[in-house]
Amino acid sequence: MDPRANPELVGHDDAARTLEEAARSGRIHHAWLIAGPTGVGKATLAYRFARWLLAGMPPGLPGTTLPGTTMPGAVPLALPEADPVFRRVAAGAHADLFTMAPNVGKTGKKEVLRVEDARAAIRFMAMTAAEGGWRVVVVEDIEQSERQLVQNMLLKTLEEPPPRTIQLLVTSAPDRLLPTIRSRCRRLDLSPLPEPAMAGLLARWMPEMGGPDRIRLGRIADGCPGRALLLAEGEGLALQAMVEEVLDGLPRLDPRRVHDIADRVTSRRDAAALTTFMALLRRALAAGLRQAARGAAPAAWIAGRSLAEWSTLWEKLGRLADETDRLNLDRKQAVLSGLGMLSLR
Repeated sequence: MDPRANPELVGHDDAARTLEEAARSGRIHHAWLIAGPTGVGKATLAYRFARWLLAGMPPGLPGTTLPGTTMPGAVPLALPEADPVFRRVAAGAHADLFTMAPNVGKTGKKEVLRVEDARAAIRFMAMTAAEGGWRVVVVEDIEQSERQLVQNMLLKTLEEPPPRTIQLLVTSAPDRLLPTIRSRCRRLDLSPLPEPAMAGLLARWMPEMGGPDRIRLGRIADGCPGRALLLAEGEGLALQAMVEEVLDGLPRLDPRRVHDIADRVTSRRDAAALTTFMALLRRALAAGLRQAARGAAPAAWIAGRSLAEWSTLWEKLGRLADETDRLNLDRKQAVLSGLGMLSLR
């Protein structure tokens, strides 16, 4: 669901309440860094706050607490879907809201935020609010900037903020931002949803999917609803089954099985299947490494190498996936190369 039009915010009521209380206090910080894993609800929170602020900070809606929230009473930052401001924000048609987000190219891959986008944001913040209230700038995936030019350009507005302007910077990788950007923002970290909240949410979104599959999907999505939706659309459960097939076959993978898995991954509907497969494979490796490092009984596949070797392989698989996507390399060869790294000769 497009975050602009999503009326639900599940599991992050404390963060929403922090924003609401800051705004009502009259001493709200001019810039907020909303951080957390991909798909956890960061952009949904940003747009929820933006439309509530642009609607004049209406009182909460009593008795509408959503499943997965932690406190009873009014839902923070709530605005009815029928409200004109909600509809205009959802349509991208509110004069006092400016948004920046990486465009999605023909291959389905997100491009970087561009310098011309930053220039347009700066021009927007220099203008008077069209409706006499707040102006809000939402920057999605700010870490995906064109080199660091975009961040440097926006830094000026963070150091000398225009009056009655709020900047909401959304990121899954805060460490990739300039230290000066981070230091000038108040930070809100969103955590993955607990399993009961994920289960309830996925049951409403995907009633046609069996309960055990929904639970499994929520787990491999690591408590991130947006990631669960992407995995469901991209046949994530089938790709996870292939990952488990690979790990079960270690330390020495059968070459015929390797070619079969490569064929199955690259025969999927789009190039995103490779990215998802590699991400799930690296996720499984990381989980196994954490388990072994904590002294728990390690997964059987870990015994073939040292933890340092597995850590190096995890990094190599990440670089391989990134280069294949960025340079449009042969996807089947990428899978064969990646699985070849894992298999002992």
